Amino acid sequence: MATIATSAALILAGGALAAPSALASVDHGPGAAAGHGPGKAKNIILLIGDGMGETHVDAAAIRYYGAAGKLAMEKLPVLGSVSTFAVERGSSAPELVTDSASAATAWSSGVKTYNAAIGVDTNGAIVPTLMEQAKSAGLRTGNVSTAEITDATPAAMFSHATLRGCQGPTYTVASCETLNGQPYLPIAQQIARNNVADVILGGGNARFTAADQEIMVGNGYTVLGSLGGTVATKSELAAVTGRDRKVIGLFNTANLTVDVNRAKAFPTAAVQAEPSLPEMTSKAIDLLSHSKDAVKHGFFLQVEGAQIDKRSHANDAAQTLGEVKAFDDAVAAAVAFAQRDKNTLVIVTADHECAGFNIIGKGTFVNSEATVPPGNQAGTSSTQTPARASATALDPVRSTGPVNGAGAADPKNFAPATFRTADDPASVQDGSPEASLWLTYLSGNHTGADVPLFGFGPGSQRFVGEQDNTDLYDSMVAAIGLKVGH
Repeated sequence: MATIATSAALILAGGALAAPSALASVDHGPGAAAGHGPGKAKNIILLIGDGMGETHVDAAAIRYYGAAGKLAMEKLPVLGSVSTFAVERGSSAPELVTDSASAATAWSSGVKTYNAAIGVDTNGAIVPTLMEQAKSAGLRTGNVSTAEITDATPAAMFSHATLRGCQGPTYTVASCETLNGQPYLPIAQQIARNNVADVILGGGNARFTAADQEIMVGNGYTVLGSLGGTVATKSELAAVTGRDRKVIGLFNTANLTVDVNRAKAFPTAAVQAEPSLPEMTSKAIDLLSHSKDAVKHGFFLQVEGAQIDKRSHANDAAQTLGEVKAFDDAVAAAVAFAQRDKNTLVIVTADHECAGFNIIGKGTFVNSEATVPPGNQAGTSSTQTPARASATALDPVRSTGPVNGAGAADPKNFAPATFRTADDPASVQDGSPEASLWLTYLSGNHTGADVPLFGFGPGSQRFVGEQDNTDLYDSMVAAIGLKVGH
């Protein structure tokens, strides 16, 4: 392993590379600034619930607001869905299940690429990103995530790598490869040098070095904490004020703390010093919007709720629901600004679904708990437990109670997780058989399911109905009136 030396190159370690195509201008033009009108937007806030499928949305709404309740994102006037497939490397053959890197490249650059690719096409050629193009056109830009800021979803907006693992601070040629054998600068070093995002908030402080901090300070950034050293705190973030500020704040050495743990003051006081996703979102909007550049040209902000995916990978339904709620609170903050501003397009979607999250009937069980496969349930309601139980039986070794209840400590337990909802009597507890919300996972990895899409503000009508993740790029470019120069 070796640390790549500081150089003038922004992407490749061995020499300067021409900047991706810029945007020639911004044309806002006439049009309505309504909740879902045909007009052009001045600002875009793109919120990504990483791993968030339709059931993630449904289950969180039921959990916190009851069967008839809705999350903030579900109350938006525009509804659509997004297909998420990737392609195999070096070809156009579909790869039906995407990862976050290829999905983020799709909406950031409008091209299909292979899993693990960041800001490059299926052949490894660098493609310009919407954030780079917006910055070139004079917009203010921001990137917020509860993951490491060098991780796939945020990274695809302001860096390029043939493999997403090329994050920093150290590298191997294999992990930072290019087609010509010359290694990329790690993503952290690209971020420190390229000035693409004016406001950068998230995790991943250990990916950066003191040399990165020196470069960023030289480029006019206010660095909260110290890059590669002391993590930033929410009190430092709250203290940042003023127009035209460039700010980077990384609040954990790695990913930020899961929201439900932070809310419980667990495990240390340092966790309490981390800002929540809604707090980071509100601050980023404030810093970006109060700028002479934003007043003239507008701003573009991407916000990622990353832990929805990470806790779904772990099949932890309780923490997954908490992360969806925190993400939805960030959505509410963005919409509240857009309602006041009347010139801001808010888009809410996901990169992919994670783990086959599902709601099942109260009192039923899943195939993985059964001694034999289920039989035909003809003659009874498909939600009735007796018909299910008459076809097979629970395996006592693999079904020891709800995974967040009595069976939580058993690593062999495949039972559903159960949660009380706003519709349940006050005496009902999470993890009990009486809880009305029963949740299961199909796997520990991504699925190929379409993901939901919600929109609000001028230009949001472009996001109605079924579309592909690459269409999001084209729709955002059109909605904000960016003219791409080639």
